[in-house]
Amino acid sequence: MDTQQMHSSPKQAPQQTVQIDGQFELRFQSLFHSGKALAFPCDSHGDVMLDVLSDKALENYLFARAVVGHEYANPVIQVRED
Repeated sequence: MDTQQMHSSPKQAPQQTVQIDGQFELRFQSLFHSGKALAFPCDSHGDVMLDVLSDKALENYLFARAVVGHEYANPVIQVRED
C-alpha cells in the first residue's frame, strides 16, 4: 500500500464572513434593572463582529456574555430601533 495515499490533507471548512448591515442588534437585558441593557450590532444570526467594536464596547460585550444568568438575561436578536 502506498503511504502517500494514507496521508491525505484534512479538508478545510469554508470561511464565513459576517456582514453586519445595521438592521439587527444582540441585546442583553439586565435581570435587575428593567431600563438597563447592553446592545451590539449583529447579523440576523446574532453574530457580532468583535474586531469592529470599540475597546469599551468589546469589554461590555465580553462582560455581558460572561454574566448571562447572573446579571443579564440570555441575549436576543432584534431589529434595531434607530
